[in-house]
Amino acid sequence: MQIVEPSKMDTSEDAAPPSNQVECKEFEQAKELEDTNKTEAIKLYNEVIMLEDKKGVLAKTKEQAVYNVTKLYAATNDVAVLRQLLVQIRPFLATIAKAKTAKIVREVVEIVGRTITDMNLQANMCNDAIEWCKTKKRTFLKQRLQTRLAELLFRQAKYKESIKLINSVAKEVKKFDDKLLLVEINLLESRIYHRLENMPKSKGALTSARSAANAVYCPPLLQAQIDLHAGTLCAQEKDYKTSFSYFYEAFEGYNTINYGKEATSALKYMLLAKIMTNQAEDVYSIVNGKAGVKYAGQEVQAMKAVADAHKKRSIHAFQAVFEEYKEHLGQDPIISEHLADLEGNLLEQNLIRLIEPFSRVQIAHVAKLIDLPVKEVELKLSEMILDKKFAGILDQGSGDLIVFDEFETDQTYEAGLKTVKELNEVVGRLYKKASALN
Repeated sequence: MQIVEPSKMDTSEDAAPPSNQVECKEFEQAKELEDTNKTEAIKLYNEVIMLEDKKGVLAKTKEQAVYNVTKLYAATNDVAVLRQLLVQIRPFLATIAKAKTAKIVREVVEIVGRTITDMNLQANMCNDAIEWCKTKKRTFLKQRLQTRLAELLFRQAKYKESIKLINSVAKEVKKFDDKLLLVEINLLESRIYHRLENMPKSKGALTSARSAANAVYCPPLLQAQIDLHAGTLCAQEKDYKTSFSYFYEAFEGYNTINYGKEATSALKYMLLAKIMTNQAEDVYSIVNGKAGVKYAGQEVQAMKAVADAHKKRSIHAFQAVFEEYKEHLGQDPIISEHLADLEGNLLEQNLIRLIEPFSRVQIAHVAKLIDLPVKEVELKLSEMILDKKFAGILDQGSGDLIVFDEFETDQTYEAGLKTVKELNEVVGRLYKKASALN
């Protein structure tokens, strides 16, 4: 092995500036073999990690070797070895500072998370690392790993376990006043409550996350995640104009740090907000603009197709688009939920347009005109009557829809009741004052 210590490096003007990473022959060989011989590269990286280094001159090289070998194990999908990776590198971790240890462990978990889809593997890695942190009293690292584990439980739809763990971690973090970690915790808490359809608690947790983020430097990635979730909550409340603003901020954030997958999702939600506000022209300008061209693909094309179907006001075109792009539209819970509302609105508009000329019409005839099953049309008409979208009744005996003329209701009666109620309150207050004087 050949090691060049920083103190012995060439200091002439023509020499390259010194690097924090000391040159190591085995490390360089392993880098060259990554594409051609992964097994040999892994072996050499492991040798570098286990090298004796009393002076600590190889710390940076060993750290990079850990990251590289993690990527190689993840690329080969070697689950058994990945499970033991954090255990194998513990002798190296024992020789470096606690802050550096925390960084390496978190980065290893992140690399595995970006490459391996096996949630159980990631959860097991986190649990093993958390137990090690408890024995070594690495409190800050333990809290970050527990937050990561709570996120994994959330992604596995284990919401009760996730919220229980995140609430426990939040109590500890508040004692140490780690505001940045508290932002992540509050954001995750908001996402969990949103999935549990508890909007008040979700909005409260998001407000806490934003307050904590304003008190400390918030990394662009975390800020983009906050904006994306804020847009999701606004869309949930049908405030699509505000949600578009948040989605746009999230897109800009992801785009700046080159997170292509996340940027594409934010772009999809931007287009969704425009579709829900009947602004199809804006959808086309975004898709054909700089952002749309950069992230062009099936996902963006699917949203453009939805805009086309919505512009035509055709329920059949809409259903055809959803079936064609089911992989990109149906698997995203946010997209699928709002498109279901959009489909319902389109169906209502088409039905109202068809029944408008009639005072009495057979439901079968309406179903034939709109080319949908009779049961589906009957169910939708009954919902619309109950929601007071139009005045009418369904005659089950004859199978007819009877449409009533809508009369403008007289507000005199309601105004009279309101006046009497207010007078009653005034008289009551006067009576109390008179009683007090006596």
